[in-house]
Amino acid sequence: MSEYYNVADIFGQNVFSDKVMQERLPKKVYKELKKTIDGGKDLDPMVAEVVAEAMKQWAIEKGATHYTHWFQPLTGVTAEKHDSFITAPRADGTILMEFSGKELIKGEPDASSFPSGGLRATFEARGYTAWDCTSPAFVREDAAGAILCIPTAFCSYTGEALDLKTPLLRSMQAINTQAMRLIKLFGNTTSRKVTPSVGPEQEYFLVDAEKFEQRKDLIYTGRTLFGAMPPKGQELDDHYFGTIRQRIASFMRQVNEELWKLGVSAKTQHNEVAPAQHELAPIYAEANVAVDHNQIIMQTLKRVACQHGMKCLLHEKPFAGVNGSGKHNNWSITTDDGINLLEPGKTPHENIQFLLVLACIMKAVDVHADLLRESAADVGNDHRLGANEAPPAIISVFLGEQLQDVMAQLISTGNATSSKSGGVLQTGVKTLPDLFKDATDRNRTSPFAFTGNKFEFRMVGSRDSIASPNIVLNTIVADAFCEACDLLEKSEDFDEAVHDLIKKYLTDHQRIVFNGNGYSEAWVEEAERRGLPNIKSMVDAIPSLVTEKAVDVFGKFGVFTRAELESRVEIKYENYAKAINIEARTMIDMASKQIIPAVIKYTKSLADTVIAVKAAGADTPVQSELLAESSDLLSDTKVALAKLIDVTDQAAAMPEGREQSVYCHDVVMSVMEELRAPVDKLEMIVDKEMWPMPSYGDLIFEV
Repeated sequence: MSEYYNVADIFGQNVFSDKVMQERLPKKVYKELKKTIDGGKDLDPMVAEVVAEAMKQWAIEKGATHYTHWFQPLTGVTAEKHDSFITAPRADGTILMEFSGKELIKGEPDASSFPSGGLRATFEARGYTAWDCTSPAFVREDAAGAILCIPTAFCSYTGEALDLKTPLLRSMQAINTQAMRLIKLFGNTTSRKVTPSVGPEQEYFLVDAEKFEQRKDLIYTGRTLFGAMPPKGQELDDHYFGTIRQRIASFMRQVNEELWKLGVSAKTQHNEVAPAQHELAPIYAEANVAVDHNQIIMQTLKRVACQHGMKCLLHEKPFAGVNGSGKHNNWSITTDDGINLLEPGKTPHENIQFLLVLACIMKAVDVHADLLRESAADVGNDHRLGANEAPPAIISVFLGEQLQDVMAQLISTGNATSSKSGGVLQTGVKTLPDLFKDATDRNRTSPFAFTGNKFEFRMVGSRDSIASPNIVLNTIVADAFCEACDLLEKSEDFDEAVHDLIKKYLTDHQRIVFNGNGYSEAWVEEAERRGLPNIKSMVDAIPSLVTEKAVDVFGKFGVFTRAELESRVEIKYENYAKAINIEARTMIDMASKQIIPAVIKYTKSLADTVIAVKAAGADTPVQSELLAESSDLLSDTKVALAKLIDVTDQAAAMPEGREQSVYCHDVVMSVMEELRAPVDKLEMIVDKEMWPMPSYGDLIFEV
């Protein structure tokens, strides 16, 4: 890493960007490729040949020896197969470096071993990766050298989506089509495309690598399965936005430099609420590019952490008792000529197009709250959502005082005649400037909050792909736009029809709006009274994917077929059960091989002390009390361990599917907590030198 650098000089230097394409492609080829990228025109094979040659030469100049179709199967991580540019040796023993248009456009990884949920049998191996030319290729530099990475979609031989990219691109097409219909109704004749833009905030923990390697739970599951809270946690809020320690600052500096080279606009970095927790946030990008960039961010965080003697934890809840990590998904929709459809302007009550867009989004979120909740469902997120550190599991929309006032006017009188303004914030200190304040405050407890010119979906888990929530958002909003346009296009008096439709949508779906404290028990009761779903766990959320309502809305826009939805349900149940099984068996391993032997050693030491002291004629009230307490807890541990072994074996014997997942959630996880309880108490008693693993204090304060 260079000591000094200019960000402008290095930004995007390893990206086959629009600028690079303009420099390296013939003008005609460049124009034809842009028609495909911007307008969805079919890609001409001859254009692909020229692009492939230029891309190869550019990558080789960057030091690349291999290329890969970089895709996102249903594993939760990215996948890649590396092929070198070399051809078979010629007669004189030399080789050529070649990369054809066919190799650029299509790859053929083995599809049999990736999750398919029954779409592919093991003996049916063929699957295809297809170049996503709307997300730029890049050269990644790591221990393997320089690799040309080509973002691709992944589908089966029979055409079903086996990845997250394909349905995301389908959903982007859907919202583009329907949003264009809507803005044309308002007289827009200049915009040619509407694109969802996303800015995901990435939270993560950093721990020392040596201490990480001493914890089997962190190695196998990404979270601590045992651990007593240290004397200090996050009570003082002194870590939040605090001065970044030098070791962490050095890590962040390298992360930024590597991301900037790859065209990822890393913007914000800071300490988060929990000790050892941090956040990185990029600037907005088109949804599919933002999804790719977020995968690059997660991979870069993990790789660079290792180079600094640390480990990056992306699990939603790596430590009990302190805040977990999320990934706030900031979503907006913007035209190709820069119009943000979620920009209310200075007088939102007069901005009819904005009010219709807002009303449609409210309708979409209300009707499909279960789908939006499922899009953030994850085994780790079950520990975080609703835990007074993240949004509750109940989906609601925060509009803020200004928009809620406009909504109330429209519902009550049919007309909105004013909008609350922000005004000036006076600090009371003459040397400080007066500040113009926003028209509304923020609500950090809201899962879906309007924040000025975008919606922030705050439920997404820190290690999850942001593709799923954006697939859902794009699709359900496209559906609301479609229904609105169907009505308005038939109306004889557009102004009256749009006015009536906005009022109807706001009135019918006002129950989804909540500006209060989402953490309160009163809200849980109020949400139930309103009829809002409270889906508390992943296993409860999964069925929403295959309701007739879901099948209809996804099928209507070609985002998912019924078979693709059913396959994802099967995969999610399987993944849930496997994750809990791994956690349970890790607890069994740790308790059997590390914790119980350590406690036995400690109690033997205490017993020897008691015998020795009594032999000397002295009393041993403290030693005897500790011996009795630790022995009782050891007995509780052994009983809970035996129970966990039994229920884990029972879960493993069940057929894969919903029944197994529900059993894991209701029974296995409950017994895991039964085992953890006495062990965490023992950690507070047993001599630290005898405890077999680093404590929470060691992990979150010593990095």
